[in-house]
Amino acid sequence: MNNISHHQRDFSSIGNSAELEATLSLSDRLKIFKTSQFDPDGYVSSKCQAMTEKEIKHLCTNLLELRRASAEEMRKSVYANYGAFIRTSREITDLEGELLSMRNFLSSQATLVHGLAERVRIDSLWNGDDDPIEEDRSKSKSKEVSNMEKWLVEFLDNIAVLLAERRVDEAMAALDEGESIAMEARARRTMSSTALNSLQNAITEQRQKLADLLAEIICQPSTSGAALRSAVSSLKKLGDGPRAHTSLLSSHQQRLDSGLQSLRSSCTSYGATFIAALSQLIFSTIAKAASDSLAAFDEEPAYASELVTWAVKHTEAFALDLKKHVLASSAASGGLRTATECIHICMGHCSLLEARGLALSPVLLKLFRPYVEQALVSNLRRIEQNSAAQAAAEDWLLVYPPVGGRPFSSTSSLTTAMSSHPKLSMSAHRFNSMVQDFLEDVGPLESLQLDGPALEGVLQVFNSYVDLLIKALPGSMENEENLEGAACKIVKMAETETQQIALLANASLLAEELLPRAAIKLLPMPPSGTTPRRSTTDRQSRVPEQKEWKRRLQRSVDGLRDSFCRQHALELIFTEEGDIRLNSQIYISMDETTEEPEWFPSPIFQELFAKLTRMSSFATEMFVGRERFATILLMRLTETVILWLSDDQGFWEEIESEQRPLGPLGLQQFYLDMEFVMIFSSQGRYLSRSLNQVIKNIIARAIEAVHATGIDPYSVLPEDNWFVEGAEIAIKMLTGNANFGDVERDVASPTASISVKSPTSNFGD
Repeated sequence: MNNISHHQRDFSSIGNSAELEATLSLSDRLKIFKTSQFDPDGYVSSKCQAMTEKEIKHLCTNLLELRRASAEEMRKSVYANYGAFIRTSREITDLEGELLSMRNFLSSQATLVHGLAERVRIDSLWNGDDDPIEEDRSKSKSKEVSNMEKWLVEFLDNIAVLLAERRVDEAMAALDEGESIAMEARARRTMSSTALNSLQNAITEQRQKLADLLAEIICQPSTSGAALRSAVSSLKKLGDGPRAHTSLLSSHQQRLDSGLQSLRSSCTSYGATFIAALSQLIFSTIAKAASDSLAAFDEEPAYASELVTWAVKHTEAFALDLKKHVLASSAASGGLRTATECIHICMGHCSLLEARGLALSPVLLKLFRPYVEQALVSNLRRIEQNSAAQAAAEDWLLVYPPVGGRPFSSTSSLTTAMSSHPKLSMSAHRFNSMVQDFLEDVGPLESLQLDGPALEGVLQVFNSYVDLLIKALPGSMENEENLEGAACKIVKMAETETQQIALLANASLLAEELLPRAAIKLLPMPPSGTTPRRSTTDRQSRVPEQKEWKRRLQRSVDGLRDSFCRQHALELIFTEEGDIRLNSQIYISMDETTEEPEWFPSPIFQELFAKLTRMSSFATEMFVGRERFATILLMRLTETVILWLSDDQGFWEEIESEQRPLGPLGLQQFYLDMEFVMIFSSQGRYLSRSLNQVIKNIIARAIEAVHATGIDPYSVLPEDNWFVEGAEIAIKMLTGNANFGDVERDVASPTASISVKSPTSNFGD
């Protein structure tokens, strides 16, 4: 007992913990995973130590949900702060440029100060005493200074030639050499301050000229890819990285503009071929720009941010162009397939950039989703309207779908096609075909996460179609209520029982087979050649949603079946003038006559049996391989009639009244009628437990009513076998299978009165 109570406390604590976690916000639920002391093994051990297998599965599901929610929260956070990150990166880049300019300016000022100090020292030496040794040193230094000045002139001439001939690498090497010589001359004081200043200014000026030359080379459309990357790297080495990266993007911008102009001049309409070429041009240009940027600047944040901003800008421009020329018109007309092809092409090219670290898919999805949703709604509305138009001229006969002129290779192919496409009426075939096409179009848009809205839309149009089927039932309550509405849809009535059962066949086949089979297309499939672990998890997580969706479809079918059963039950119970046929006078009046009763089921129950027999025959032909639905239909119709009898307060008030109570003969007839219903329901295999119990309850209530009058009902009622035999004989006679030629007449036997009656006289009443 102590162990049991201990486990109960553990289970209770686990349940309370789960309930507490469900009430916490996402940030609070993730705090435990963010701490530096978080131990995954310890966390799992603490959670799973006292859990059952079901609870462990529940924990795994919760962890998966937390992982998805965390990823979504991170994505939202990145996009929410991305603008501030870009602005900060730009400010840092500008500050780096200003610091570089300040460093060059300070270097020039330092050179100037050193030059002035050197000049003052030389002048002071010349004004001092005439020392022979000092004179020799001065002459030697003057000669060296003179040589340096000559080198400076040659250096400047060489740099000018190299720049004129665009020998960039040699010019870079010469400038580096000049920098080294200037530093050595400043350290050794082998160059006059004037010459040193001239050298430094010349190097700065030539560097600027080289930078301008490199920027010009980068921006020229004729520059090849290798030359472009080399020029960008050289400009970066000169210390002007921001200008190099901006020029690189400008170069690709010019190439993109030139390609767009050429492409648009060769094609004027936005067809699939043009969209594919346009998408390939834009995203291949972005890919080349990303490759060049990565090669020259690696993954430096400032340049990576500028690249992302540039790529997002052109992706948005491309998406807006497609929205204007393709998606807007497709969404308005319900052209979901056009929108699907367009987005599928773009997402395919866009996904190739993810290997380079550019995730531009969210940009496209954010801009495309509203128009695709509009196209989805328009498409669903068209399905609903076309189904209604078809139902207005429907004959409600079940046929195989048209094969469209495509020949079958063999008899087996024809059999396979007919099994996968069962018989439906023409409006149901049209509805099924349009829904199949709709789900095929939505399937490739998995990245837009439209499977939920799509399935919900299919459910709504199916409910609308079932409403049409209900209105096709003559005298249905829904039809009568909507006849006064101005927007009431015209539906051709299903006059015969065969046509009315066809309505049920349409709804049941669509809900149980065709629509769920089509909905499987929206489940994520694992890519070929890859491990389908993640996709399998996604598919398993979607199974409850699919089951709930199928249950909602079935509830709509149940509504149609209830309307069908209610209509046919009312036809049996009431006359055309509105009088009740199933009333207490059938049984009360039997004890008020002196004639010997003819023990045979009452006419209304004979009609019920005949109706159920006909419907069973029709349903067997229409629901081949789906006998369960036909059984449920017959079961529900029988239950509807018997439940009406059980709940009719007026019937039981008269049966149980003291003025004209139910007598022994009426009780015997009522017992025979109920036994008749149980026997033919049992033989037809549609006697449910609830129906059996309801019949027993109302028989017991009738017996109690007779007992209340002071008569012992069991003393006047025959044995149970008498009722069973009478019901079975009645069934044989009503079906034309009776043969009583050799049966002895016995007053106590039901055959004594049944055999002299004509089966057709009772069957047709």
